[in-house]
Amino acid sequence: MPELTSPAATLILWAVIGYGLGAIPFGMVLARLMGLGNLREIGSGNIGATNVLRTGNKKAAALTLLLDGGKGAAAVLLARLFAGEDAVMLAGFAAFIGHCYPVWLGFRGGKGVATFVGLWLALAWPVGIACCLTWISVALFSRMSSMAALTAAAASTLWAVGLGYGHTLVLGVALTLLVFWRHRSNITRIRAGTEPKIGQK
Repeated sequence: MPELTSPAATLILWAVIGYGLGAIPFGMVLARLMGLGNLREIGSGNIGATNVLRTGNKKAAALTLLLDGGKGAAAVLLARLFAGEDAVMLAGFAAFIGHCYPVWLGFRGGKGVATFVGLWLALAWPVGIACCLTWISVALFSRMSSMAALTAAAASTLWAVGLGYGHTLVLGVALTLLVFWRHRSNITRIRAGTEPKIGQK
């Protein structure tokens, strides 16, 4: 990739690349290609893997999970390959924003959990692994995907600092706040005791 003339131009470029990657709605694309219907008219209407699973197609859900995580990882790894750490942070954050607010879908995207985990695995893999283990542990205990996601997001900054990745703290806090914001309806249902359990229709 050719060198740009200024650091600001480089950061702008990687913000655009990150957003463009994050905004690819893999769940919608796979649902259409595999004849599963319009995700907006299924379950929660979300475009992520959890709602794809509600179609009954586990393969499509798994592919959505991998691809949504992969686009976050790709943004981070590409920026790290061609630019500096500032661009890495910005590209990762932009990818997350792109997934949650994709221009192609009227800025109505997913909740970002897979993309969140994917970019952490690429940014600092020990933190990503710790977030995955946190999600699995809480999901097994609570049987609520949203509770697991919220706990993993909240713990991510603690894992980052504890595992020696303190330089990611600002990004981690920003991502955590956005995960909580995107899950605000889930938080309301958790508090009311009406949040669906994993496997529940």
